[in-house]
Amino acid sequence: MESLDILKILASVLALAFAVIGHEIMHGWVAYMYGDMTAKNAGRLTINPLSHVDLVGTIIVPLSMYFIPMLLGMQSGFLFGWAKPVPINTATVLRKGGYNAAMQVDLAGIVYNFTLAAFASIAVVAMAQPTTADSMAYIFTYLFVFQVLVINVVLGVFNLLPVPQFDGAHFLMHLALKYKINSIAEFFYKNERYGMIIVLIIIMTPLKEYLLFLPVRTILNLLVS
Repeated sequence: MESLDILKILASVLALAFAVIGHEIMHGWVAYMYGDMTAKNAGRLTINPLSHVDLVGTIIVPLSMYFIPMLLGMQSGFLFGWAKPVPINTATVLRKGGYNAAMQVDLAGIVYNFTLAAFASIAVVAMAQPTTADSMAYIFTYLFVFQVLVINVVLGVFNLLPVPQFDGAHFLMHLALKYKINSIAEFFYKNERYGMIIVLIIIMTPLKEYLLFLPVRTILNLLVS
């Protein structure tokens, strides 16, 4: 494996860690602002990555998405993964801040991802694309910033999907409860067990082009144009 490949892997893994760990911390932090001490008491409002690592989501899935296409002679796709979910006592958030507070908690991670992507896009546009004449440090920095941009946009879009268990679904559920549209809230609650099945269907069918790739490309083009 060439040194450039190693730099790409390291930059991608580090960028993914920033994206998924920060995403979860923000959920817990906003809940904490509304009096929910659950995440804080569990030691999850820390930037220590060991407190947030999920064996499947943070290690197995990202490595599989990177190396399996490579072993099959295909171009490696984008990295995707997740950190261990931060525990939140929604009842406390609702009691202290109502449904608006719950929706803020739902969207906190997504807002973090898109904000990080926006800052990364500024850096990408400002930096010159690296060449073989540049130092390894500069090449790594550029690769890292670029991966921060792409991975955070992917995570932001993915979590916005109204799929049960996802942030987008949680937001719609609390929005529906706020306006007493209980049927919508009940739909998401009753179908949470099917969330990962729906995700697999999206990923393995042409739906991914319209629900994931198209919005990701659109947002990336807007950010770097």
